[in-house]
Amino acid sequence: MFERIILIVLDGVGIGALPDAGLYHDQDAATLQHVAESCGGLNLPHLQSLGLGNVAAISGISPVPDPAAWFGKMAEVSPGKDSVTGHWELAGVTLEEPFATYCNGFPAEIIQEFAAVAGCQPLGNIAASGTEILKQLGEEHLRTRRPIVYTSTDSVFQIAAHEDILPPQELYQLCRQAESLLAPYRICRVIARPFRGDTAETFYRTSGRRDFPRTPPHASVLDALLAVGQSTCSVGKVYDLFAGQGLAQSYPTISNQDGMNKTLEAIEAISSGLIFVNLVDFDMLYGHRLDAAGFAKALSEFDDWLPVLFGRLNERDLLLITADHGCDPTTAGTDHTREYVPLLAYSSAFNRCGSLGIRSSFADIAATIADNYQAASCSGESFLDALV
Repeated sequence: MFERIILIVLDGVGIGALPDAGLYHDQDAATLQHVAESCGGLNLPHLQSLGLGNVAAISGISPVPDPAAWFGKMAEVSPGKDSVTGHWELAGVTLEEPFATYCNGFPAEIIQEFAAVAGCQPLGNIAASGTEILKQLGEEHLRTRRPIVYTSTDSVFQIAAHEDILPPQELYQLCRQAESLLAPYRICRVIARPFRGDTAETFYRTSGRRDFPRTPPHASVLDALLAVGQSTCSVGKVYDLFAGQGLAQSYPTISNQDGMNKTLEAIEAISSGLIFVNLVDFDMLYGHRLDAAGFAKALSEFDDWLPVLFGRLNERDLLLITADHGCDPTTAGTDHTREYVPLLAYSSAFNRCGSLGIRSSFADIAATIADNYQAASCSGESFLDALV
């Protein structure tokens, strides 16, 4: 039905707590709604025209009688609220058991194995915000040259190092070694967190972040597309989240704006298949840092860009806009939040649009993509027929 599908994931842009959010202490989370309330209402005319205001009550975004896109929201089946888990489920890989988390720090045996490959004992080994850990331990890191290890409520082993102490390529190599030794512990991913600055007040994380995750436990829709001769291309951190599995091309990015530019480049270069995009700033720069105003500004910048994107699409293109989890900047804590994610499906070929309802799994995206290209079926339920 569609020659090319562009799937854009707005990282962390949830739209209300899931029924099981209380198990994650996220029962009060509603990222989009709370960001809107905090700034007196959002002004997102293009997302409004697609039907975002028809999905949920969001201050400043009205429902429209004739939306330009099919609209709905999706629940996550897999346990957890991590970017890997969310993206894997979007691609048809659902988890039955959660990844292991170590909210009180990693056990001694993990730290000893890491110290053996790092050549020294790390600093930290606590759960902490990525910016706060630099204030606490950055100066000691400069004095001792020992890497900083920390985690969160997600299944992550994060390694921070100043770029003058451990240049990014060396940090990435250390992360690869750590990822190998952590496999038996069911830790989802190792994250490289390079930073710069001279004092606790001036430390800042650079754009050199890299993720080193476990590989998906079975084939995703990306593998299924390659098997039927379709192109698969990632923009942003998608390549890292899948450890490259199932992706024929990739465009690394350093920001939302770079991601939007690279998306346009990918559209020019690729005439058929899937372009899988992650825009990370909502989560990385604003959600985790409790910056609701910055979050709102990033949403406005994305909305302003949409007409440019629409101008590059044709009637054989399908645009899907969604998210991977929430990251509510107004709730207690700086972690991801367990939320529904919005779903908008747009094509200039549509004569009418309506509701896709509440989808029971993120994997409905994968099933729809597989259905479109007559690829091997994935978990989830296709909504392709509804788009006709």
